[in-house]
Amino acid sequence: MANSITDVPGIQVGSQQDIDALTGCTVVLTGPSGAVGGVDVRGAAPGTRETDLLSPINMVQKVNAILLSGGSAFGLDAAGGVMDYLEEWGIGHSVGPTVVPIVPGAVIFDLAVGDYRIRPDRQMGYRACQAAGRKVEEGNVGAGTGATVGKLRGYNNCTKSGLGSWSIQLENGLTVGALVAVNAFGDVFTPGLGRIIAGVRDDNGKIIGTKDAYLKYMADYPSHVDGGSNTTIAVVACNAEFNKSQATKVAQMAHNGLARVINPIHTMYDGDTVFALATGDITADVNLVGYLAQEVLAQAVIRAVQGAESIQGYKNWQD
Repeated sequence: MANSITDVPGIQVGSQQDIDALTGCTVVLTGPSGAVGGVDVRGAAPGTRETDLLSPINMVQKVNAILLSGGSAFGLDAAGGVMDYLEEWGIGHSVGPTVVPIVPGAVIFDLAVGDYRIRPDRQMGYRACQAAGRKVEEGNVGAGTGATVGKLRGYNNCTKSGLGSWSIQLENGLTVGALVAVNAFGDVFTPGLGRIIAGVRDDNGKIIGTKDAYLKYMADYPSHVDGGSNTTIAVVACNAEFNKSQATKVAQMAHNGLARVINPIHTMYDGDTVFALATGDITADVNLVGYLAQEVLAQAVIRAVQGAESIQGYKNWQD
């Protein structure tokens, strides 16, 4: 096992980034047969595409890829490159003379770090597809390249985050995996222990968290908060046989995994979005898969933070 979302049969992941500009994108490919998809958007400042298509009442049943990108709304351009790549391989919804690849996506805001003039574009999305495989790089890569957490006091007092992944496989072959780019307004905690490992820092660079920062620096609040400058975006995947309604329920339940390790979550400053994919033919209880999705997504968040390195003055969780 790769201990990542690519343990789910049919799933491949590729990333591209501009490390100097601190931005990038990550694509989740679902293979020639596609995957049933669902989505749940909880944050109040989302940047998304093709989410309406995933509604159970709408026609198209399967998606061919999911895009996670930096660059705010500009980063949605990278989906065009994903579509170009898939069309070349004849993968997509058949419309007669060609296919239309179905590529939902979501973005994080990273324009305030690195070089805001450089954003993931069509070419970067295409290259991410070319790089796709079973190995999932974590930390300062892809959509997590410019990710940070704990921004109540602005970017000078936050903590570097990144991209993370994890998976669980049961004895019957049921596999559930998650991939996440963690760019939260809130802090990241260790599950169960409640210890802050990444978040808001005081004037001495010590991580103190949003609650204590709010109390200590109340006079400054909310002058340092840039509305819409956050968002945690994720994909959870399984090899169960689900319809769109069931996939959507898995996406809804997976948000609880975020709530276990990020606090506060789903704020007016976040655009938190979780996609769910079902790729296989294993009969499974949607409640079990939703529970496992919470588990792997929470662990993927921790890995995103712990895999990030300090860069361009943004300190990681250990600094």
